[in-house]
Amino acid sequence: MKPLEGIVVLDLTHMLSGPYGTMILTDLGARTIKVEPPGQGEGTRALLARSPEYSRLGMGAYFLTLNRGKESVAVDLKSDTGLEVFYDLVKQADIVFDNFSVGVTQRLKIDHSSLAAINPRIITCSVSGFGETGPEPNRPAFDQVVQGMGGGMSITGFADRDPVRSGIPIGDLGGGVFGVIGVLAALAERQRTGHGRHVDISMLDAQISLLNYMATMYLMSGKVPERIGNSHFVHVPYNTYRTRTGHIIIACIGDAFFEKFRDVIPREELRDPRYLSQPSRYADRERIDAVIQEELLQDTAENWLAKLRAARIPCAPVNDFAQALSDPQVMARNMVIDVRLQNGEVVRMPGNPVKIGDDPSPETPGAPPMLGEHTETVLRTVLGYDDARMDHLRQNSVIQ
Repeated sequence: MKPLEGIVVLDLTHMLSGPYGTMILTDLGARTIKVEPPGQGEGTRALLARSPEYSRLGMGAYFLTLNRGKESVAVDLKSDTGLEVFYDLVKQADIVFDNFSVGVTQRLKIDHSSLAAINPRIITCSVSGFGETGPEPNRPAFDQVVQGMGGGMSITGFADRDPVRSGIPIGDLGGGVFGVIGVLAALAERQRTGHGRHVDISMLDAQISLLNYMATMYLMSGKVPERIGNSHFVHVPYNTYRTRTGHIIIACIGDAFFEKFRDVIPREELRDPRYLSQPSRYADRERIDAVIQEELLQDTAENWLAKLRAARIPCAPVNDFAQALSDPQVMARNMVIDVRLQNGEVVRMPGNPVKIGDDPSPETPGAPPMLGEHTETVLRTVLGYDDARMDHLRQNSVIQ
């Protein structure tokens, strides 16, 4: 049994931040009912949907991954009758999760105060670019917008080049992750109080939080950090280096690691007694890195990594996707999983990083839903709608 089994989520999300949050909740066992507009459904359905490489059954890689294991109910929330159907679902639900622009839930009459009047235990979560308060909550935002505003881009890349965004969409994904944290906290509080709460997540807030100790360092000193590439502002050697066959990372955090490291890289320049102390290494970091780089080019990444691991020096290859997704540690942790689609075809995708308990069996989420695939089942079994009610909804194009 998964931790969130018995919890019902109504998923109003689209694009990435919201769907990623509800994907995590689904992976943890929640029953997630994706409420979509009839016709084209949620907008992410169209992304890569016609790509011969990146789509299956008319669903692109975005939708396939983010909506695995969910159910789809197609209801027109802009109609009074459709809104009644949604309110009926809210009575049976625990969580309503959205990432609409600020103000949309109020216009649709599905904001927390409206839904709490129907179900006082309901927990709502809204993920937006800038949150629901402050001077500019209505500004549109996507991933790179909040990456830029959040400060992280200013320290990503090399000093003599332009700032670089994170290769993964950390602005969107951060919003989804913090949305999950907020929802789980609200669930815990509801155990004590019996009442739900509204969770207001700002993607920009998440980026500021992720600055963490570096933000504190600036606030203490007034010194604005700069881009330093893959090196570290304290530890030496701590960098990415070229070898004969690829790039590797060496991370000597502390004097003890460096002392062992000198036995792996047999260069007299590194045996200067001053280098046994971090301040001296940092003062001479460019020379140390140059010596290490020169030596590493004499052999392959595989050989250097073997020597470094034998000495228990923190190190790693810089993997591409093919290497990362076939790494034995990754595979052993079920971080690449099989998802079987409605036609029996299997799509492989990243697994769930949250491991709870000691069940070693691989996870097998259900297929991402076709548009409206579960409308009939959910409205009949969850809400108890009869044939007459279903026919009325269909005839008036309220459901699909």
